[in-house]
Amino acid sequence: MCGIVGLVCADPVNQQIYDALTVLQHRGQDAAGMVTSDGVRLHLRKDNGLVQDVFEQHHINQLVGNIGIGHVRYPTAGSSSSAEAQPMYVNSPYGITLAHNGNLTNSDDLKADLFSEDRRHVNTGSDSEVLLNVFAHELQMMNVDHPSADDIFAAIAGVHRRCQGAYA
Repeated sequence: MCGIVGLVCADPVNQQIYDALTVLQHRGQDAAGMVTSDGVRLHLRKDNGLVQDVFEQHHINQLVGNIGIGHVRYPTAGSSSSAEAQPMYVNSPYGITLAHNGNLTNSDDLKADLFSEDRRHVNTGSDSEVLLNVFAHELQMMNVDHPSADDIFAAIAGVHRRCQGAYA
């Protein structure tokens, strides 16, 4: 069980996501994270701990942008390492982030395929990082500079073909 929030607004979202994560704190107390985008770059902060401990005011101020996602983690798979706090980030293609609640039942097989066939390296034991890399690979296979909505949905269809999921 985790808590996830996503916002797209005309105004900055950092404080609103922080406030939402504090309300969702009961959904996960092991780690918290937030990523925002100002249209040019992604701004990420995540760590183990409660929302109030992970985010001091200067951290919130650095999370600029009017698009963002936040996550509070209750681990069901992987370890409690701060590297497994979410949102997860991958640089290629485009710079993509993901917040996830669930389990991949074929995570070990996917991780092996990502390394041997897709040439992607997974840095943690988190199935969320595996899921993000599967999506990133499927999107990269579209081989387009600016993916359309149809390209993104086709990549998601590829994720559905490869991943077996479960939820609690």
